[in-house]
Amino acid sequence: MSDKTEKSTEAKPRKGKGLLIKAVAATALLGSGGGGAFALMRTGVIGGGAHVKEDNNPKLVRKGEEDPYAPKSDKEGEAVHEVLGDGGSEYRTAYYVFADDLTPNLQNRAGLTRVSLAASTRRDGRVLMWMKKHELAIRSSMLAVLADTPEEEVHTLEGKERMQKRLTDAINKVLTEREGFGGVDAVYFKSFLVQ
Repeated sequence: MSDKTEKSTEAKPRKGKGLLIKAVAATALLGSGGGGAFALMRTGVIGGGAHVKEDNNPKLVRKGEEDPYAPKSDKEGEAVHEVLGDGGSEYRTAYYVFADDLTPNLQNRAGLTRVSLAASTRRDGRVLMWMKKHELAIRSSMLAVLADTPEEEVHTLEGKERMQKRLTDAINKVLTEREGFGGVDAVYFKSFLVQ
Protein backbone atom coordinates (compact mmCIF):
# COMPACT_ATOMS: atom_id res chain seq x y z
CA MET A 1 0.00 0.00 0.00
CA SER A 2 2.79 2.30 0.62
CA ASP A 3 3.79 1.91 -3.04
CA LYS A 4 0.33 3.04 -4.15
CA THR A 5 0.46 6.21 -2.05
CA GLU A 6 3.78 7.26 -3.45
CA LYS A 7 2.67 6.71 -7.05
CA SER A 8 -0.60 8.53 -6.56
CA THR A 9 1.15 11.64 -5.25
CA GLU A 10 3.74 11.63 -8.05
CA ALA A 11 1.29 10.94 -10.87
CA LYS A 12 -0.91 14.01 -10.21
CA PRO A 13 0.52 17.02 -12.08
CA ARG A 14 -0.31 20.52 -10.90
CA LYS A 15 -2.76 22.19 -13.28
CA GLY A 16 -1.90 25.82 -12.36
CA LYS A 17 1.73 25.71 -13.48
CA GLY A 18 0.99 24.70 -17.14
CA LEU A 19 -1.72 27.32 -17.52
CA LEU A 20 0.60 30.05 -16.22
CA ILE A 21 3.33 29.11 -18.74
CA LYS A 22 0.82 29.20 -21.59
CA ALA A 23 -0.46 32.65 -20.53
CA VAL A 24 3.10 34.10 -20.32
CA ALA A 25 4.00 32.61 -23.72
CA ALA A 26 0.84 34.00 -25.32
CA THR A 27 1.51 37.47 -23.86
CA ALA A 28 5.12 37.40 -25.11
CA LEU A 29 4.02 36.39 -28.61
CA LEU A 30 1.38 39.12 -28.74
CA GLY A 31 3.86 41.73 -27.48
CA SER A 32 6.58 40.80 -29.96
CA GLY A 33 4.06 40.63 -32.81
CA GLY A 34 2.67 44.06 -31.94
CA GLY A 35 6.17 45.52 -31.61
CA GLY A 36 7.20 44.05 -34.93
CA ALA A 37 4.10 45.43 -36.65
CA PHE A 38 4.74 48.86 -35.12
CA ALA A 39 8.34 48.82 -36.35
CA LEU A 40 7.28 47.80 -39.86
CA MET A 41 4.71 50.60 -39.96
CA ARG A 42 7.18 53.24 -38.77
CA THR A 43 9.77 52.23 -41.37
CA GLY A 44 7.16 52.34 -44.14
CA VAL A 45 7.28 48.65 -45.05
CA ILE A 46 3.54 48.40 -44.32
CA GLY A 47 0.85 51.01 -43.85
CA GLY A 48 2.42 53.83 -45.88
CA GLY A 49 4.95 54.81 -43.21
CA ALA A 50 5.66 58.17 -41.72
CA HIS A 51 5.49 61.06 -44.18
CA VAL A 52 8.84 62.81 -44.37
CA LYS A 53 8.56 66.51 -45.20
CA GLU A 54 10.34 67.14 -48.47
CA ASP A 55 12.88 69.96 -48.56
CA ASN A 56 11.39 72.21 -51.22
CA ASN A 57 13.71 75.18 -50.71
CA PRO A 58 15.70 76.56 -53.64
CA LYS A 59 18.86 74.56 -54.24
CA LEU A 60 22.36 75.74 -55.11
CA VAL A 61 23.03 75.36 -58.83
CA ARG A 62 26.50 74.25 -59.89
CA LYS A 63 28.11 75.76 -62.95
CA GLY A 64 27.12 73.79 -66.02
CA GLU A 65 24.03 72.25 -64.40
CA GLU A 66 20.60 73.09 -65.75
CA ASP A 67 18.40 75.19 -63.50
CA PRO A 68 14.90 73.63 -63.56
CA TYR A 69 13.43 77.00 -62.54
CA ALA A 70 15.43 79.23 -64.88
CA PRO A 71 13.48 82.32 -65.91
CA LYS A 72 12.20 82.29 -69.48
CA SER A 73 13.41 84.84 -72.00
CA ASP A 74 11.15 87.84 -72.53
CA LYS A 75 11.50 87.62 -76.32
CA GLU A 76 10.13 84.64 -78.20
CA GLY A 77 12.69 82.50 -80.00
CA GLU A 78 15.61 84.17 -78.25
CA ALA A 79 18.04 81.59 -76.92
CA VAL A 80 20.02 82.55 -73.87
CA HIS A 81 23.53 81.11 -73.91
CA GLU A 82 25.66 81.42 -70.81
CA VAL A 83 29.42 81.05 -70.85
CA LEU A 84 30.74 80.06 -67.44
CA GLY A 85 34.32 80.51 -66.31
CA ASP A 86 36.38 77.77 -64.69
CA GLY A 87 37.49 79.78 -61.67
CA GLY A 88 35.74 81.21 -58.66
CA SER A 89 32.81 79.53 -57.00
CA GLU A 90 31.63 76.10 -58.08
CA TYR A 91 28.09 77.55 -58.18
CA ARG A 92 26.71 79.83 -60.84
CA THR A 93 25.49 83.29 -59.89
CA ALA A 94 22.27 84.78 -61.23
CA TYR A 95 21.36 88.46 -60.91
CA TYR A 96 18.09 90.31 -60.48
CA VAL A 97 18.16 93.96 -61.55
CA PHE A 98 15.52 96.15 -59.98
CA ALA A 99 13.62 97.95 -62.72
CA ASP A 100 13.49 101.43 -61.20
CA ASP A 101 15.91 103.48 -59.16
CA LEU A 102 15.20 104.19 -55.50
CA THR A 103 15.20 107.84 -54.40
CA PRO A 104 15.08 107.90 -50.59
CA ASN A 105 15.96 110.65 -48.15
CA LEU A 106 18.84 109.71 -45.89
CA GLN A 107 18.51 109.96 -42.12
CA ASN A 108 18.63 113.62 -40.91
CA ARG A 109 19.18 114.96 -44.44
CA ALA A 110 16.85 117.01 -46.62
CA GLY A 111 18.47 116.11 -49.96
CA LEU A 112 17.69 113.04 -52.05
CA THR A 113 19.73 110.01 -52.89
CA ARG A 114 19.30 108.08 -56.12
CA VAL A 115 20.31 104.42 -55.99
CA SER A 116 20.11 101.75 -58.67
CA LEU A 117 20.38 98.21 -57.29
CA ALA A 118 20.78 94.58 -58.30
CA ALA A 119 20.84 91.41 -56.19
CA SER A 120 22.56 88.06 -56.69
CA THR A 121 21.77 84.48 -55.81
CA ARG A 122 23.51 81.14 -56.33
CA ARG A 123 20.20 79.33 -55.79
CA ASP A 124 17.81 78.14 -58.48
CA GLY A 125 15.50 80.44 -60.43
CA ARG A 126 12.72 80.40 -57.83
CA VAL A 127 14.56 83.12 -55.89
CA LEU A 128 14.53 85.35 -58.99
CA MET A 129 10.84 84.60 -59.58
CA TRP A 130 10.03 85.42 -55.95
CA MET A 131 11.98 88.69 -56.15
CA LYS A 132 9.96 89.71 -59.20
CA LYS A 133 6.70 88.60 -57.57
CA HIS A 134 7.38 90.54 -54.33
CA GLU A 135 9.30 93.47 -55.78
CA LEU A 136 6.89 96.03 -54.33
CA ALA A 137 7.34 94.73 -50.76
CA ILE A 138 11.10 94.42 -51.30
CA ARG A 139 11.36 98.00 -52.59
CA SER A 140 9.41 99.26 -49.59
CA SER A 141 11.72 97.41 -47.21
CA MET A 142 14.84 98.69 -49.00
CA LEU A 143 13.53 102.28 -48.89
CA ALA A 144 13.09 101.93 -45.12
CA VAL A 145 16.68 100.68 -44.76
CA LEU A 146 18.05 103.52 -46.89
CA ALA A 147 15.97 106.15 -45.06
CA ASP A 148 17.45 104.88 -41.78
CA THR A 149 21.02 105.30 -43.06
CA PRO A 150 23.04 108.28 -41.77
CA GLU A 151 24.56 110.49 -44.47
CA GLU A 152 28.10 109.89 -43.20
CA GLU A 153 27.74 106.18 -43.96
CA VAL A 154 27.21 106.67 -47.70
CA HIS A 155 30.52 108.49 -48.14
CA THR A 156 32.78 105.63 -46.99
CA LEU A 157 33.44 102.22 -48.48
CA GLU A 158 32.82 100.52 -45.11
CA GLY A 159 29.52 102.37 -44.74
CA LYS A 160 28.36 101.28 -48.19
CA GLU A 161 29.33 97.67 -47.43
CA ARG A 162 27.25 97.79 -44.21
CA MET A 163 24.36 99.24 -46.22
CA GLN A 164 24.65 96.41 -48.77
CA LYS A 165 24.51 93.86 -45.95
CA ARG A 166 21.41 95.54 -44.43
CA LEU A 167 19.73 95.63 -47.85
CA THR A 168 20.50 91.94 -48.40
CA ASP A 169 19.01 91.13 -44.99
CA ALA A 170 15.92 93.23 -45.78
CA ILE A 171 15.29 91.37 -49.06
CA ASN A 172 15.78 87.97 -47.42
CA LYS A 173 13.41 88.94 -44.62
CA VAL A 174 10.66 89.83 -47.10
CA LEU A 175 11.20 86.62 -49.10
CA THR A 176 11.28 84.48 -45.94
CA GLU A 177 8.05 86.02 -44.65
CA ARG A 178 6.25 85.46 -47.97
CA GLU A 179 7.86 82.33 -49.42
CA GLY A 180 9.56 80.66 -46.46
CA PHE A 181 13.09 81.06 -47.84
CA GLY A 182 15.37 84.01 -48.67
CA GLY A 183 18.23 82.97 -50.91
CA VAL A 184 19.72 86.36 -51.84
CA ASP A 185 23.51 86.36 -51.38
CA ALA A 186 24.36 90.01 -51.98
CA VAL A 187 23.09 93.41 -53.12
CA TYR A 188 25.10 95.54 -55.55
CA PHE A 189 24.98 99.23 -56.38
CA LYS A 190 24.63 99.88 -60.12
CA SER A 191 24.69 103.60 -59.44
CA PHE A 192 24.76 105.71 -56.29
CA LEU A 193 24.17 109.47 -56.34
CA VAL A 194 23.84 111.74 -53.30
CA GLN A 195 22.41 115.23 -54.00
